[in-house]
Amino acid sequence: MKKVIIGVVGCGDISKIYLENLMNVFSITEVKGCCDLIQERVAEKQGKYGFEVAYKSLDEMLQDDDIEIVVVLTQPLYHNSICLQVLEAGKHVYVEKPLSPNRKEGMIIKKLAESKGLLVCGAPDTFLGASIQTCRSMIEDGWIGNPIGVAANMKSHGTEAHHPDPEFYYQVGGGPMFDMGPYYLTTMINLLGPVASVAGSTAISFSERTITNHKRNKFGKKIKVEVPTHIAGIMNFESGAVGTIVTSFDIWRHNTPFIEIYGTEGSLSIPDPNYFSGPQKLQVQRLIEGWYDVPLMYEYAENSRGLGIADMAVAIRTGRKPRANIDLLYHVVDIMEGFHDAAAQGKVLPIMSTCEKPAQMEKILLPGEVK
Repeated sequence: MKKVIIGVVGCGDISKIYLENLMNVFSITEVKGCCDLIQERVAEKQGKYGFEVAYKSLDEMLQDDDIEIVVVLTQPLYHNSICLQVLEAGKHVYVEKPLSPNRKEGMIIKKLAESKGLLVCGAPDTFLGASIQTCRSMIEDGWIGNPIGVAANMKSHGTEAHHPDPEFYYQVGGGPMFDMGPYYLTTMINLLGPVASVAGSTAISFSERTITNHKRNKFGKKIKVEVPTHIAGIMNFESGAVGTIVTSFDIWRHNTPFIEIYGTEGSLSIPDPNYFSGPQKLQVQRLIEGWYDVPLMYEYAENSRGLGIADMAVAIRTGRKPRANIDLLYHVVDIMEGFHDAAAQGKVLPIMSTCEKPAQMEKILLPGEVK
């Protein structure tokens, strides 16, 4: 199958694993070039990964007829404008999470893509990896019976102690729900299907944050917090299952599972959805006392970021539907904004969007292959 030619916008830290995998792991993808507002970053990545072109701007990249997919790895604040620019240029786009900071901007992207017959896909793609695909098989093969509930927890004390540029995590488009919520919500939708309604509560526990890492000479800088940093949500799934989720940048320590799914005949513990596998953290409880480990049944247990792009590339070549598609991305944004709206209004609110559960991955694949 002919390779799909890719351009990457944004050469920050996350670009390293994308470039490594898109250029050296997946057989369907080829990165022709990159661009970034800081040209030194492009030169550094070109020197390390050897892609052909260091574009001086996004406009220059979009004028290159070879480029079929533009991968957007910028800060969330710029996702909307860049996605629209790429689509207007007639190219497919893959965007880091989240798709957009709100439904309105997400819907504009969705409608433009549909009008032009172009694909929009995006992160996270960890749900396509070995762990969560194995969990999907365990559920659909009936190991826990009918799923009736799910509990998800993403708890930390924020990013200012370790991230080189933590400011955007506390600005509009950031916060723990919009930063990490996509991993958890995408995983739950993949396993249980779409969400019908939500309720929520939110809080800003600390109005100001202080950067305590020494990266990029920002130690001691104060960050004004503009978004809720502790969000508790309730989800009513279309399937009838009831779920809870807590995402927080306000918690120093905790001892709660990442995700647990409860069924009529047993329970399933899901490893960290920010990764493609978890060390012996897949567990099922059924008919016996205690928990036991389940071996991985699928490929891509290593850090395979870009797997969703490879899947999208196959979809472009074959005409099938990509798994990390725009309907899924938009549904996640709809749910996340729904938690905030429900908290502000003190109501249970319907989720007006929906999506299909993505198709399962193939169990047997050649190295670098995606089907």
